[in-house]
Amino acid sequence: MTNVSCGAATIENVTDTPQHPIGRHLPPVSEDPDHPFPAVPPQSEAVGPTTDVITVGVGGNTLGFADLLMKCPQLGGESGGVGTPCKDALGAGIPARLKKVRQEYDRMLSVLHERAPHAKILAVGYPTVIPKDTSSCSFGDLTQFGTITQGDLVWLRQDVLEPLNKAIANSTGTQEAAGFVDLHTSSQHHSVCDDTKWVEGFVTLPDQLSFVHPNALGHRNAADHVEEAMLNAIS
Repeated sequence: MTNVSCGAATIENVTDTPQHPIGRHLPPVSEDPDHPFPAVPPQSEAVGPTTDVITVGVGGNTLGFADLLMKCPQLGGESGGVGTPCKDALGAGIPARLKKVRQEYDRMLSVLHERAPHAKILAVGYPTVIPKDTSSCSFGDLTQFGTITQGDLVWLRQDVLEPLNKAIANSTGTQEAAGFVDLHTSSQHHSVCDDTKWVEGFVTLPDQLSFVHPNALGHRNAADHVEEAMLNAIS
């Protein structure tokens, strides 16, 4: 097995653009003494004619979800938790972001297939992050979504995250050699705001910056589904 995954990668970092890892260098929150890190090559360079299975999970950073997670709490705090200030400010640009994801994902799959023509490509989707009932999310709670309003959480789920998964699934459906690994369905009722969460909020107590990423249970669920898909691919 060859693992060239790298945090904060965009689709272009998989396809053909070197990536400059940020590590834990997130000023003013944290300073990484080893920053800056040397660039790592495009991840697709690791595959070749003898590759039999490729797993890839990417898209959220191309969409700019981290940017939304930075701006929505600021706007929600300024509104006092009322309304949909983030949707009002940024909603018009989301269709273009989703279109970019779809176009770049299509190209990535083509590049991977060209470099590894005998490989099965498993495109891994994103888990449930925001619950259908956003009333379970507490405004101002940093272990959840901080000061993002409930209205904006509904918008982020319906108009950003669910369409992101759909864009990845639709792109995967255009490639005979590719398959989509759905994590969203199995992780419902395990969102950031659920008691048995598989995704952490902005902060994990007592002092860990998690910034809306899966915890061990979320990774276990992803591993189970990827394992099943891999076994089916090579059987």
